Amino acid sequence: MTGLPQSKRLLPVILIGLAGAAFAHGDVAPQPVNTDALPDLESEGGEWLLENPYREAEDDVWQQVVAVGESGYTQNCARCHGLGAVSGGLAPDLRYLEPNEFGDEWYLERFINGYTQDGTTKMPGFGEVLDEKAAWAIKTYVESRPEDGAYDSLNARLTEIRDRLAEIGTEVQGGGDAAQFTDETATIRDELSTMSAEIPTAYGEGRTDSIALRAANALTGDAPAHRSAAETLTIGLSAAN
Repeated sequence: MTGLPQSKRLLPVILIGLAGAAFAHGDVAPQPVNTDALPDLESEGGEWLLENPYREAEDDVWQQVVAVGESGYTQNCARCHGLGAVSGGLAPDLRYLEPNEFGDEWYLERFINGYTQDGTTKMPGFGEVLDEKAAWAIKTYVESRPEDGAYDSLNARLTEIRDRLAEIGTEVQGGGDAAQFTDETATIRDELSTMSAEIPTAYGEGRTDSIALRAANALTGDAPAHRSAAETLTIGLSAAN
């Protein structure tokens, strides 16, 4: 297995005193998540890992995990916990779970078993439908979300970059020589990567899956996707505002 740290093992999860705020999923049916592309986990004897094994994964693995986690979250969690993991108040905002071990245990207990209050299912259990990789991918995605207002100080510069990338993309698509933009593209990509590294997570720790990072990734390789990067910034800035 590549890019994953050693983690503690999960003893059978029996957490006491974690009633917390009521979840409100009702009878929403869990939807399957394809985790075939993710590295296998070193679980033993049917016990799930105690800590998120993807938290310290290498960057390329981590980004793949986040992408799978985003899909799983959108299908199974967004209805109650909010699009982009930003809660509207119906259910707890998962971005603010306590960091590291305690937050992992709380999350995993709810993920596997669900939550019932006064005989009413507030959240279904996902443990029999989604596998361990899906559970930790969703948790990794939630941990990666930028804090509220993360783009406020960067808005003007990101907008400038967005507009320039759109111009380049239009010129290249119209038959212009892409090679003439190689150096400028690399400079923009490096600036976006630097910005992303400085954008904090709402979780309070770890790496941020920011629109700057996604735009930078679109500019990698031999055929940078300028228009795609510009669209990523457009959508992200619109959602942030």
